[in-house]
Amino acid sequence: MRRRLRLTYVLLIGALLGALAVPLGLAYAQQRTHQLLLDRRADATHLAGLAEQAVREGGPAEADLAAEVRRYTWLYGAGAEVRDATGAVLAAGGGVGDGARDARHGALAGRTTERLPLVTPFGPRRVTVAEPAGRDAQVVGTVLLVAPADAARRDVALVWAALAAGAIAMFAAAYVAAGRLARWTLRPVAELDAATEAIAAGQLHARAPVGGSGPSELRRLEERFNAMADTVAAVVERQRAFVADASHELRTPLAVLTLRVENLRSELTDPGSQDYERALDEIDRLSALLDDLLALAQVESGTPAAVEPVDVVGEVRPRLEAWAEVAEARGIDFTVRLPEELTARCVPQTAGRVLDVAVDNALKFTPEGGRVDVSLADAAGEVVLRVADDGPGLPPDELAVARDRFWRSPRHSNVDGSGLGLALADELARASGGSLDLLAREPHGLVTRLRLPLQPSGARQ
Repeated sequence: MRRRLRLTYVLLIGALLGALAVPLGLAYAQQRTHQLLLDRRADATHLAGLAEQAVREGGPAEADLAAEVRRYTWLYGAGAEVRDATGAVLAAGGGVGDGARDARHGALAGRTTERLPLVTPFGPRRVTVAEPAGRDAQVVGTVLLVAPADAARRDVALVWAALAAGAIAMFAAAYVAAGRLARWTLRPVAELDAATEAIAAGQLHARAPVGGSGPSELRRLEERFNAMADTVAAVVERQRAFVADASHELRTPLAVLTLRVENLRSELTDPGSQDYERALDEIDRLSALLDDLLALAQVESGTPAAVEPVDVVGEVRPRLEAWAEVAEARGIDFTVRLPEELTARCVPQTAGRVLDVAVDNALKFTPEGGRVDVSLADAAGEVVLRVADDGPGLPPDELAVARDRFWRSPRHSNVDGSGLGLALADELARASGGSLDLLAREPHGLVTRLRLPLQPSGARQ
């Protein structure tokens, strides 16, 4: 937008400069052409007077005319030709060429040259001026001058060059001024864009600077944007605080409820044992849901998480050993490929918690006899944790929404889970400056891929 605004300013200024410089240049060319005509007509008039005297007196007057013509042609480098009314040449010098015939005929008719072609740096090189010799309607001869226009062309060229240089200098100054004006005008827009980008990335504390330069209307817009962002951030913070407080406060009565229900085991009869076990399962599910809500509220609290070098291999190895036992009990082939050492820059426990979510989902949906592959590697400067299964997988439309909170596939509504695992994993990945991707596996299955920034081997830890 800045480039377009600057281009608009420059085009308008260029059009204004052209509207001023072009008429000025043409006006000077016309004035210089008129001056040239007056100078050459004065010379032609002087020679016309001598020609009239030579025609009437002859003899010495003709000799004076010839001498004056030679002197004139030598002094100005011009061509001159004087003829009587019959067309006989009385004096000539420098050569006038055949192109002056029309002007000569006009002079015989008593017409003086009234205008010349416009003199510009590109031409004409010579101009023709004709003057009748005689008084009133008695034309006794003609004077024809073909004079060089070099001096006039040079003067016009100098003036045009000065105008062009001035226009270029003003255009350059206008270009710089237009750039500064565009920056000044759009600075609040750029600041608003940066603030909205930061807020969209999850930095709810980001605000547009207030009190800087720029149009007052856009500055007021920044102030109102900041007020709106404060209101939205306050609402979101209250919502998060409510979720965190509710999750925390509910844990205590839930723990008491669990204890009391477990104490009822000795009072149950055989017909009620099945319902009792289902009640305990629901309590466990509710406890897991509260834990996930509390963890998600803590991650989304808006407080910048501490990113530091983390030994990812050391973080995930103990968890994988525990998950290997679960996979063996379920009859699932569980393969793990880990490097000796790999360090990422992330929030501590990010890789471990995302691994738990991904492996838990993989083992839930992989049938007995299936396969789950876990790999950790350095790929293109990133730490990539990959969990792949050969379960039913998800169609493309469900892959796009699987990380939403409380989302569960309609095909898996009877499977245990809170629907917050992938949402929590996605928030942890973003807090660490990485990303979480869900990909389809061929011919069937799901791939959960976590990418984290790699800690350079030479960086300080």
